Amino acid sequence: MPGAYLAGLVVSIAGIAVLDARYRLFFWRSPLRAAAVMVIGLVFFLVWDIAGVHLGIFFIGQGDLLTGVLLAPEVPLEEVFFLVLLCWTTMDLFGALRPVVARRLDRAGSRAGTDEERRS
Repeated sequence: MPGAYLAGLVVSIAGIAVLDARYRLFFWRSPLRAAAVMVIGLVFFLVWDIAGVHLGIFFIGQGDLLTGVLLAPEVPLEEVFFLVLLCWTTMDLFGALRPVVARRLDRAGSRAGTDEERRS
């Protein structure tokens, strides 16, 4: 069924957007910075893909689920949506883990300070 992969990617992106909005992880925390990070990530990975195609590493296999729309030789439309999902998911994960790591570091730092006070 042509377009099924694209539909799955769009549904997944919508799910990531809902999580992002609910917990203010990436775009809802700082929209301009998030847009810049997203564009840089997309450009990097698209250049990576084009280089891989040029070197003969990446190619489109048998794809009954793809729309058939190519942005460049061997680069389907779905690739852009996949890269958006990849970058957004990564940044949401980073946004979710950052406060957890910060809290643990604060706790470790406060425990170290308490241990030093005891020794004095």
